[in-house]
Amino acid sequence: MRQEHFIKRHQPEWNAFEQWLDTRGQHVKRARMSRRQWHGMADHEMPARYRRLCQQLALARRRGYSPLVTDRLQGLMQRGHGLLYRTPPPRWRRVLAFLLAGFPRLVRAEGGCMAASALLFWLPLVAVFVAIQITPELSASLFDPAQLVGFESMYDPDDPMRKLGRDNGTDVAMFGYYIWNNVSIGFKTFASGLLAGIGAVVVLIVNGIMIGGVAGHLQAVGHGDPFWRFVAAHSAPELTAIVIAGGAGLRLGLNLVAPGQRRRVDALIDGGRRGALLCLGVLAMLVFAAFVEAFWSSIGWMPAWIKYSVGGALWALTLLWLWRGGRNQAIGDAELGLGLGVSNGGAAP
Repeated sequence: MRQEHFIKRHQPEWNAFEQWLDTRGQHVKRARMSRRQWHGMADHEMPARYRRLCQQLALARRRGYSPLVTDRLQGLMQRGHGLLYRTPPPRWRRVLAFLLAGFPRLVRAEGGCMAASALLFWLPLVAVFVAIQITPELSASLFDPAQLVGFESMYDPDDPMRKLGRDNGTDVAMFGYYIWNNVSIGFKTFASGLLAGIGAVVVLIVNGIMIGGVAGHLQAVGHGDPFWRFVAAHSAPELTAIVIAGGAGLRLGLNLVAPGQRRRVDALIDGGRRGALLCLGVLAMLVFAAFVEAFWSSIGWMPAWIKYSVGGALWALTLLWLWRGGRNQAIGDAELGLGLGVSNGGAAP
């Protein structure tokens, strides 16, 4: 092929590739923010276009084309190589990117399972709470007398200076206890999905009944104010994390029972992989909830309006994060928490 024909045939590709490098490849944050306004070469086409450019450079050299052609292709190839194979961001930045963007994207991608999990958890919780307000004796069928006395002691409104929600133990010791307790509940909720999803259903319903039972009993006997002041802040990350773990367990069970066109083992592996990523976010939420529960929620002398304001703010931030987080990122990058960086021939930003 003559050089003039070669240039005429491939010039639009080179221009599009160069424009993409100038506009999308230099400023990661700016490219992410303007993703929807970009109408040039698609981001995911970048690796394939780069390989094609390398083939064209090899052809130009073999055919002895002028330096005008080979130098331009060499420059574009080097710029593309520097972007594709640049050093990935530090691990802490990838973890942060996953928590801020990848995790909410995964939660929204499993919207059906998350909605089912929320219903299985919240409906029993609210139903039991309302039922105990109507018939207080129902709490005795859920807990033995010693447990009820213990609940009432931990949230005694006549002792406002004591630590709420606990009998003894330092904040640090309780922080460790809350981490263990919260994480064990979250892991149990997810792992029970291996029982064809039925295990996750049972765990969600039981947790909803127990939490609704405790809240309903304390409200019915007049200990509601200290209880609500205690749970106002940490309830947002903790209860939401349980729902998300339940949704991941339901996805695992569905992939096991109804693999579709895939082999059952492949569907189970896929569900386990996505569930593991979800559990990383759930773990972070539960550790944060344990921190708030140990060092903030237990303060008994804090005015109620401050407790409720902080609790409302955490609920709003949690829901906003899950609703808006990662909406400007590609799905693959968001799942892995890699941002716009591309390496080893992976997908472009």
